[in-house]
Amino acid sequence: MGKPVAELTRTLNATMLWGLGVGYVISGMYFGWNLGLPKGGTLGLGIATIFIIIMYLCFTFSYTELACSIPKAGGVFDYASRAFGRNVGFLAGMAQNIEFIFAPPAIAIAIGTYFNLFFPQVPIPAIAIIAYLLFTGLNIYGVKAAATFELFVTILAVGELLLFAGVSYPSFHWENLTHNALPNGWQGILASIPFAIWFFLGIEGVANVAEETINPQRTIIRGFGFAILTLVVLCVITFTSSVGVGGWEKIVYNTDGAESDSPLPLALGQIVEGNNFLYHLLVSIGLLGLVASFHGIILAAGRSSFEFGRVKMAPALLGKVHPKFRTPANALLGNMVLGIIALLTGKTGDIITLSVFGALTLYIISMLSILRLRKREPALARPFKVPLYPFTPVLALVIAVLALIAMSYYNFNLALIYCGILLLAFGLFRLLPTNKTV
Repeated sequence: MGKPVAELTRTLNATMLWGLGVGYVISGMYFGWNLGLPKGGTLGLGIATIFIIIMYLCFTFSYTELACSIPKAGGVFDYASRAFGRNVGFLAGMAQNIEFIFAPPAIAIAIGTYFNLFFPQVPIPAIAIIAYLLFTGLNIYGVKAAATFELFVTILAVGELLLFAGVSYPSFHWENLTHNALPNGWQGILASIPFAIWFFLGIEGVANVAEETINPQRTIIRGFGFAILTLVVLCVITFTSSVGVGGWEKIVYNTDGAESDSPLPLALGQIVEGNNFLYHLLVSIGLLGLVASFHGIILAAGRSSFEFGRVKMAPALLGKVHPKFRTPANALLGNMVLGIIALLTGKTGDIITLSVFGALTLYIISMLSILRLRKREPALARPFKVPLYPFTPVLALVIAVLALIAMSYYNFNLALIYCGILLLAFGLFRLLPTNKTV
Protein backbone atom coordinates (compact mmCIF):
# COMPACT_ATOMS: atom_id res chain seq x y z
CA MET A 1 0.00 0.00 0.00
CA GLY A 2 1.30 3.49 -0.87
CA LYS A 3 2.00 6.21 1.64
CA PRO A 4 -0.69 8.70 2.56
CA VAL A 5 -0.59 11.79 0.39
CA ALA A 6 0.67 14.11 3.13
CA GLU A 7 3.31 11.88 4.76
CA LEU A 8 6.99 12.84 4.72
CA THR A 9 9.87 10.33 4.64
CA ARG A 10 12.28 9.79 7.59
CA THR A 11 15.85 9.93 6.24
CA LEU A 12 17.78 12.46 8.41
CA ASN A 13 20.39 11.52 11.03
CA ALA A 14 22.07 13.59 13.77
CA THR A 15 24.98 14.68 11.55
CA MET A 16 22.57 15.94 8.92
CA LEU A 17 20.61 17.82 11.61
CA TRP A 18 23.84 19.47 12.79
CA GLY A 19 24.53 20.45 9.18
CA LEU A 20 21.03 21.86 8.83
CA GLY A 21 21.14 23.70 12.17
CA VAL A 22 24.50 25.34 11.50
CA GLY A 23 23.68 25.80 7.83
CA TYR A 24 20.42 27.63 8.51
CA VAL A 25 22.32 30.21 10.53
CA ILE A 26 25.86 30.45 9.20
CA SER A 27 25.11 33.19 6.66
CA GLY A 28 24.52 35.42 9.67
CA MET A 29 28.29 35.30 10.20
CA TYR A 30 28.96 36.45 6.63
CA PHE A 31 26.72 39.49 6.36
CA GLY A 32 23.89 41.42 7.97
CA TRP A 33 25.27 41.66 11.51
CA ASN A 34 27.67 44.43 10.40
CA LEU A 35 24.69 46.70 9.67
CA GLY A 36 24.17 46.89 13.44
CA LEU A 37 27.59 48.50 13.97
CA PRO A 38 26.56 52.04 12.87
CA LYS A 39 23.73 51.82 15.42
CA GLY A 40 25.59 50.35 18.38
CA GLY A 41 29.30 50.30 17.55
CA THR A 42 31.45 47.40 18.71
CA LEU A 43 30.46 47.81 22.37
CA GLY A 44 26.74 48.28 21.73
CA LEU A 45 26.46 45.38 19.28
CA GLY A 46 28.79 43.30 21.45
CA ILE A 47 26.67 43.73 24.58
CA ALA A 48 23.48 43.05 22.61
CA THR A 49 25.08 39.91 21.20
CA ILE A 50 26.01 38.61 24.67
CA PHE A 51 22.38 38.87 25.80
CA ILE A 52 21.17 37.29 22.56
CA ILE A 53 23.62 34.38 22.99
CA ILE A 54 22.15 33.78 26.47
CA MET A 55 18.65 33.93 24.98
CA TYR A 56 19.48 31.45 22.21
CA LEU A 57 21.17 28.98 24.54
CA CYS A 58 18.12 29.00 26.84
CA PHE A 59 15.71 28.96 23.91
CA THR A 60 17.44 26.13 22.04
CA PHE A 61 17.43 23.71 24.96
CA SER A 62 13.81 24.63 25.77
CA TYR A 63 12.76 24.25 22.14
CA THR A 64 14.48 20.87 21.99
CA GLU A 65 12.09 19.61 24.68
CA LEU A 66 9.13 20.68 22.55
CA ALA A 67 10.61 19.24 19.34
CA CYS A 68 11.30 15.87 20.97
CA SER A 69 7.86 15.72 22.61
CA ILE A 70 5.90 16.83 19.53
CA PRO A 71 8.02 15.93 16.45
CA LYS A 72 5.89 17.63 13.79
CA ALA A 73 6.84 19.61 10.67
CA GLY A 74 4.98 22.72 11.81
CA GLY A 75 7.35 23.42 14.70
CA VAL A 76 6.03 26.21 16.92
CA PHE A 77 2.64 26.10 15.20
CA ASP A 78 2.09 22.54 16.43
CA TYR A 79 3.39 23.30 19.94
CA ALA A 80 1.28 26.45 20.37
CA SER A 81 -1.83 24.79 18.95
CA ARG A 82 -1.53 22.00 21.48
CA ALA A 83 -0.90 24.42 24.35
CA PHE A 84 -3.29 27.27 23.53
CA GLY A 85 -5.58 26.21 20.68
CA ARG A 86 -5.80 26.95 16.96
CA ASN A 87 -5.98 30.75 17.15
CA VAL A 88 -2.69 31.16 19.02
CA GLY A 89 -1.27 28.31 16.98
CA PHE A 90 -2.07 30.19 13.80
CA LEU A 91 -0.37 33.38 15.04
CA ALA A 92 2.71 31.39 16.08
CA GLY A 93 2.85 29.59 12.76
CA MET A 94 2.33 32.80 10.82
CA ALA A 95 5.19 34.45 12.72
CA GLN A 96 7.33 31.45 11.82
CA ASN A 97 6.33 31.77 8.18
CA ILE A 98 7.24 35.47 8.17
CA GLU A 99 10.67 34.67 9.64
CA PHE A 100 11.39 31.88 7.18
CA ILE A 101 9.96 33.62 4.11
CA PHE A 102 11.71 36.98 4.70
CA ALA A 103 15.13 35.61 5.71
CA PRO A 104 15.99 33.97 2.33
CA PRO A 105 15.50 37.17 0.22
CA ALA A 106 18.04 38.99 2.41
CA ILE A 107 20.47 36.11 2.01
CA ALA A 108 19.82 35.96 -1.73
CA ILE A 109 20.77 39.63 -2.04
CA ALA A 110 24.01 38.89 -0.16
CA ILE A 111 24.71 35.96 -2.50
CA GLY A 112 24.27 38.33 -5.42
CA THR A 113 26.57 40.88 -3.78
CA TYR A 114 29.35 38.35 -3.14
CA PHE A 115 29.01 36.89 -6.65
CA ASN A 116 29.07 40.39 -8.08
CA LEU A 117 32.60 40.84 -6.68
CA PHE A 118 33.78 38.43 -9.38
CA PHE A 119 31.29 39.24 -12.15
CA PRO A 120 30.30 42.91 -11.77
CA GLN A 121 28.56 42.85 -15.15
CA VAL A 122 25.85 40.49 -13.81
CA PRO A 123 23.09 42.37 -11.90
CA ILE A 124 22.74 41.39 -8.24
CA PRO A 125 18.93 40.77 -8.47
CA ALA A 126 19.44 38.42 -11.42
CA ILE A 127 21.92 36.33 -9.43
CA ALA A 128 19.54 36.27 -6.47
CA ILE A 129 16.61 35.05 -8.58
CA ILE A 130 18.74 32.33 -10.22
CA ALA A 131 19.73 31.16 -6.72
CA TYR A 132 16.06 30.93 -5.76
CA LEU A 133 15.25 28.82 -8.80
CA LEU A 134 18.21 26.45 -8.32
CA PHE A 135 17.78 25.76 -4.63
CA THR A 136 14.01 25.57 -4.66
CA GLY A 137 14.44 22.93 -7.35
CA LEU A 138 16.95 21.00 -5.23
CA ASN A 139 14.59 21.04 -2.26
CA ILE A 140 11.75 19.75 -4.42
CA TYR A 141 13.97 16.93 -5.67
CA GLY A 142 14.37 15.35 -2.22
CA VAL A 143 15.08 16.07 1.43
CA LYS A 144 17.95 13.59 1.74
CA ALA A 145 19.74 15.06 -1.28
CA ALA A 146 19.03 18.56 0.05
CA ALA A 147 20.33 17.71 3.54
CA THR A 148 23.44 15.97 2.15
CA PHE A 149 24.24 19.03 0.07
CA GLU A 150 23.58 21.23 3.11
CA LEU A 151 26.02 19.22 5.22
CA PHE A 152 28.72 19.47 2.54
CA VAL A 153 28.50 23.24 2.07
CA THR A 154 28.13 23.82 5.81
CA ILE A 155 31.38 21.99 6.58
CA LEU A 156 33.15 24.07 3.93
CA ALA A 157 31.60 27.28 5.29
CA VAL A 158 32.66 26.51 8.86
CA GLY A 159 36.17 25.76 7.62
CA GLU A 160 36.19 29.04 5.72
CA LEU A 161 35.28 31.05 8.83
CA LEU A 162 38.09 29.36 10.74
CA LEU A 163 40.48 30.09 7.88
CA PHE A 164 39.28 33.71 7.78
CA ALA A 165 40.00 34.02 11.48
CA GLY A 166 43.43 32.48 10.99
CA VAL A 167 44.25 35.07 8.32
CA SER A 168 42.72 37.99 10.26
CA TYR A 169 43.95 37.47 13.82
CA PRO A 170 47.62 38.20 13.02
CA SER A 171 46.43 41.70 11.99
CA PHE A 172 44.18 42.07 15.04
CA HIS A 173 44.65 45.18 17.20
CA TRP A 174 42.68 45.67 20.42
CA GLU A 175 42.32 49.42 19.81
CA ASN A 176 40.25 48.65 16.70
CA LEU A 177 37.60 47.09 18.97
CA THR A 178 37.59 50.06 21.33
CA HIS A 179 37.68 52.86 18.72
CA ASN A 180 34.31 54.69 18.50
CA ALA A 181 32.85 51.74 20.38
CA LEU A 182 29.54 53.38 21.35
CA PRO A 183 28.77 56.00 18.67
CA ASN A 184 25.12 56.54 19.69
CA GLY A 185 25.39 56.08 23.42
CA TRP A 186 23.87 53.27 25.45
CA GLN A 187 20.65 53.32 23.41
CA GLY A 188 22.74 51.87 20.58
CA ILE A 189 22.61 48.55 22.42
CA LEU A 190 18.85 48.37 21.94
CA ALA A 191 18.98 49.64 18.35
CA SER A 192 21.46 46.92 17.34
CA ILE A 193 19.42 44.00 18.73
CA PRO A 194 17.97 42.86 15.35
CA PHE A 195 21.47 42.47 13.95
CA ALA A 196 22.69 40.55 17.00
CA ILE A 197 19.75 38.18 16.50
CA TRP A 198 20.74 37.81 12.82
CA PHE A 199 23.86 35.96 14.02
CA PHE A 200 21.61 33.05 15.11
CA LEU A 201 18.33 33.52 13.27
CA GLY A 202 16.91 30.26 11.92
CA ILE A 203 18.38 27.69 14.33
CA GLU A 204 14.85 26.70 15.29
CA GLY A 205 14.33 25.37 11.76
CA VAL A 206 15.81 22.07 12.96
CA ALA A 207 12.45 21.32 14.59
CA ASN A 208 10.64 21.64 11.26
CA VAL A 209 12.31 18.51 9.87
CA ALA A 210 11.37 16.39 12.89
CA GLU A 211 8.95 14.32 10.78
CA GLU A 212 11.80 13.50 8.39
CA THR A 213 14.27 12.57 11.14
CA ILE A 214 15.21 9.01 12.09
CA ASN A 215 14.34 8.43 15.77
CA PRO A 216 13.64 12.16 16.34
CA GLN A 217 13.38 11.89 20.13
CA ARG A 218 17.11 11.09 20.34
CA THR A 219 18.49 12.55 17.13
CA ILE A 220 17.16 16.09 17.61
CA ILE A 221 18.86 16.41 21.01
CA ARG A 222 22.31 15.76 19.54
CA GLY A 223 21.86 17.69 16.31
CA PHE A 224 20.28 20.76 17.95
CA GLY A 225 22.71 20.93 20.88
CA PHE A 226 25.94 20.64 18.91
CA ALA A 227 24.62 23.12 16.32
CA ILE A 228 24.03 25.97 18.80
CA LEU A 229 27.39 25.42 20.52
CA THR A 230 29.17 25.52 17.14
CA LEU A 231 27.40 28.76 16.25
CA VAL A 232 28.28 30.53 19.50
CA VAL A 233 31.98 29.82 18.92
CA LEU A 234 31.81 30.99 15.29
CA CYS A 235 29.96 34.19 16.31
CA VAL A 236 32.67 35.24 18.78
CA ILE A 237 35.50 34.40 16.39
CA THR A 238 33.97 36.19 13.40
CA PHE A 239 32.98 39.34 15.32
CA THR A 240 36.36 39.90 16.94
CA SER A 241 38.57 38.91 14.01
CA SER A 242 36.78 41.04 11.41
CA VAL A 243 36.39 44.20 13.51
CA GLY A 244 39.86 43.84 14.99
CA VAL A 245 41.56 44.30 11.61
CA GLY A 246 40.70 47.97 11.06
CA GLY A 247 37.73 49.03 13.18
CA TRP A 248 34.03 48.65 12.57
CA GLU A 249 33.71 51.40 9.95
CA LYS A 250 35.99 49.45 7.59
CA ILE A 251 33.61 46.48 7.46
CA VAL A 252 30.43 48.53 7.13
CA TYR A 253 31.12 51.10 4.42
CA ASN A 254 32.32 50.64 0.84
CA THR A 255 34.72 53.12 -0.69
CA ASP A 256 31.72 55.09 -2.02
CA GLY A 257 30.32 55.42 1.52
CA ALA A 258 27.40 53.03 0.99
CA GLU A 259 26.68 50.30 3.55
CA SER A 260 27.97 46.92 2.43
CA ASP A 261 26.41 43.45 2.49
CA SER A 262 29.90 41.83 2.37
CA PRO A 263 31.85 42.70 5.55
CA LEU A 264 34.31 39.80 5.48
CA PRO A 265 35.71 40.66 2.02
CA LEU A 266 36.09 44.27 3.25
CA ALA A 267 38.12 43.00 6.20
CA LEU A 268 40.21 40.75 3.96
CA GLY A 269 40.83 43.61 1.55
CA GLN A 270 42.77 45.37 4.31
CA ILE A 271 45.07 42.36 4.75
CA VAL A 272 45.59 40.97 1.24
CA GLU A 273 45.33 42.52 -2.20
CA GLY A 274 42.03 42.24 -4.05
CA ASN A 275 43.64 40.06 -6.74
CA ASN A 276 45.39 37.82 -4.21
CA PHE A 277 44.68 34.08 -4.53
CA LEU A 278 43.81 33.79 -0.83
CA TYR A 279 41.33 36.66 -1.10
CA HIS A 280 39.51 35.01 -4.01
CA LEU A 281 39.58 31.62 -2.31
CA LEU A 282 38.06 32.95 0.91
CA VAL A 283 35.38 34.97 -0.88
CA SER A 284 34.52 31.98 -3.09
CA ILE A 285 34.13 29.65 -0.14
CA GLY A 286 32.29 32.43 1.70
CA LEU A 287 29.61 32.19 -0.94
CA LEU A 288 29.02 28.64 0.23
CA GLY A 289 28.18 29.91 3.70
CA LEU A 290 25.47 32.09 2.24
CA VAL A 291 24.28 29.22 0.06
CA ALA A 292 24.10 26.92 3.11
CA SER A 293 21.75 29.26 4.98
CA PHE A 294 19.75 30.20 1.91
CA HIS A 295 19.19 26.60 0.94
CA GLY A 296 18.57 25.44 4.52
CA ILE A 297 15.99 28.08 5.40
CA ILE A 298 14.19 27.42 2.12
CA LEU A 299 13.97 23.80 3.30
CA ALA A 300 12.58 24.77 6.73
CA ALA A 301 10.21 27.34 5.25
CA GLY A 302 8.76 24.73 2.94
CA ARG A 303 7.91 22.50 5.88
CA SER A 304 6.36 25.35 7.85
CA SER A 305 4.11 26.41 4.97
CA PHE A 306 3.35 22.77 4.16
CA GLU A 307 2.05 22.15 7.70
CA PHE A 308 -0.13 25.25 7.46
CA GLY A 309 -1.75 23.89 4.34
CA ARG A 310 -1.99 20.35 5.67
CA VAL A 311 -4.09 21.43 8.67
CA LYS A 312 -6.22 23.78 6.54
CA MET A 313 -4.94 27.04 8.05
CA ALA A 314 -3.80 28.09 4.58
CA PRO A 315 -4.86 26.96 1.11
CA ALA A 316 -4.90 23.15 1.13
CA LEU A 317 -2.76 23.13 -2.01
CA LEU A 318 0.24 24.05 0.14
CA GLY A 319 -0.26 20.89 2.19
CA LYS A 320 0.24 18.51 -0.73
CA VAL A 321 3.32 16.30 -1.07
CA HIS A 322 4.88 15.74 -4.50
CA PRO A 323 3.79 12.23 -5.58
CA LYS A 324 7.27 11.26 -6.81
CA PHE A 325 9.76 13.14 -4.62
CA ARG A 326 7.70 13.10 -1.38
CA THR A 327 8.55 16.77 -0.69
CA PRO A 328 6.28 19.82 -0.11
CA ALA A 329 6.75 21.15 -3.65
CA ASN A 330 3.76 23.52 -3.70
CA ALA A 331 4.79 25.18 -0.43
CA LEU A 332 8.35 25.58 -1.71
CA LEU A 333 7.19 27.21 -4.94
CA GLY A 334 4.80 29.57 -3.15
CA ASN A 335 7.55 30.70 -0.77
CA MET A 336 9.87 31.27 -3.72
CA VAL A 337 7.42 33.66 -5.39
CA LEU A 338 6.98 35.69 -2.19
CA GLY A 339 10.74 35.74 -1.61
CA ILE A 340 11.53 37.03 -5.08
CA ILE A 341 9.00 39.84 -4.63
CA ALA A 342 10.67 40.81 -1.33
CA LEU A 343 14.23 40.77 -2.68
CA LEU A 344 13.27 43.02 -5.60
CA THR A 345 12.62 45.80 -3.05
CA GLY A 346 16.38 45.87 -2.41
CA LYS A 347 15.86 46.77 1.28
CA THR A 348 18.10 44.23 2.99
CA GLY A 349 18.02 45.87 6.43
CA ASP A 350 14.22 46.11 6.46
CA ILE A 351 13.82 42.53 5.26
CA ILE A 352 16.14 41.32 8.05
CA THR A 353 14.17 43.30 10.62
CA LEU A 354 10.81 41.87 9.51
CA SER A 355 12.28 38.39 9.70
CA VAL A 356 13.55 39.09 13.23
CA PHE A 357 10.09 40.32 14.31
CA GLY A 358 8.71 36.94 13.24
CA ALA A 359 11.49 35.09 15.04
CA LEU A 360 10.98 36.91 18.35
CA THR A 361 7.24 36.26 18.23
CA LEU A 362 8.02 32.59 17.64
CA TYR A 363 10.42 32.51 20.60
CA ILE A 364 7.93 34.17 22.95
CA ILE A 365 5.01 31.92 22.05
CA SER A 366 7.12 28.76 22.12
CA MET A 367 8.46 29.53 25.62
CA LEU A 368 4.91 30.21 26.82
CA SER A 369 3.92 26.90 25.25
CA ILE A 370 6.51 24.88 27.13
CA LEU A 371 5.38 26.46 30.42
CA ARG A 372 1.73 25.77 29.59
CA LEU A 373 2.29 22.17 28.47
CA ARG A 374 4.30 21.34 31.60
CA LYS A 375 1.19 22.27 33.64
CA ARG A 376 -1.53 20.95 31.34
CA GLU A 377 0.14 17.73 30.21
CA PRO A 378 2.59 16.58 32.88
CA ALA A 379 2.33 13.01 31.55
CA LEU A 380 3.38 13.99 28.00
CA ALA A 381 6.37 11.90 26.93
CA ARG A 382 9.46 14.14 27.16
CA PRO A 383 12.55 12.22 26.00
CA PHE A 384 14.54 15.38 26.71
CA LYS A 385 13.76 17.83 29.51
CA VAL A 386 15.24 21.32 29.49
CA PRO A 387 17.80 21.78 32.28
CA LEU A 388 17.03 24.16 35.16
CA TYR A 389 13.30 24.34 34.38
CA PRO A 390 11.53 26.78 34.69
CA PHE A 391 14.48 29.20 34.90
CA THR A 392 15.78 28.39 31.41
CA PRO A 393 12.60 29.02 29.36
CA VAL A 394 11.62 31.98 31.56
CA LEU A 395 15.00 33.67 30.96
CA ALA A 396 14.66 33.12 27.19
CA LEU A 397 11.11 34.51 27.38
CA VAL A 398 12.14 37.65 29.29
CA ILE A 399 15.02 38.49 26.94
CA ALA A 400 12.84 37.87 23.87
CA VAL A 401 10.07 40.14 25.20
CA LEU A 402 12.54 42.93 26.00
CA ALA A 403 14.13 42.54 22.56
CA LEU A 404 10.72 42.73 20.86
CA ILE A 405 9.82 45.91 22.79
CA ALA A 406 13.16 47.53 21.91
CA MET A 407 12.85 46.55 18.26
CA SER A 408 9.33 47.95 18.04
CA TYR A 409 10.49 51.25 19.53
CA TYR A 410 13.43 51.68 17.16
CA ASN A 411 11.64 50.27 14.09
CA PHE A 412 8.12 51.55 14.67
CA ASN A 413 7.01 51.68 11.03
CA LEU A 414 8.28 48.16 10.36
CA ALA A 415 6.57 47.00 13.56
CA LEU A 416 3.28 48.35 12.18
CA ILE A 417 3.86 46.58 8.86
CA TYR A 418 4.61 43.33 10.70
CA CYS A 419 1.49 43.62 12.87
CA GLY A 420 -0.53 44.48 9.78
CA ILE A 421 0.63 41.31 8.03
CA LEU A 422 -0.26 39.22 11.09
CA LEU A 423 -3.71 40.80 11.49
CA LEU A 424 -4.55 40.52 7.80
CA ALA A 425 -3.50 36.87 7.76
CA PHE A 426 -5.47 36.16 10.94
CA GLY A 427 -8.57 37.80 9.46
CA LEU A 428 -8.33 35.62 6.35
CA PHE A 429 -7.74 32.56 8.55
CA ARG A 430 -10.94 33.26 10.51
CA LEU A 431 -12.90 33.51 7.27
CA LEU A 432 -11.96 29.97 6.26
CA PRO A 433 -14.99 27.66 6.60
CA THR A 434 -13.10 25.28 8.93
CA ASN A 435 -12.35 28.10 11.38
CA LYS A 436 -15.59 30.04 11.64
CA THR A 437 -16.75 28.02 14.62
CA VAL A 438 -13.35 27.75 16.34
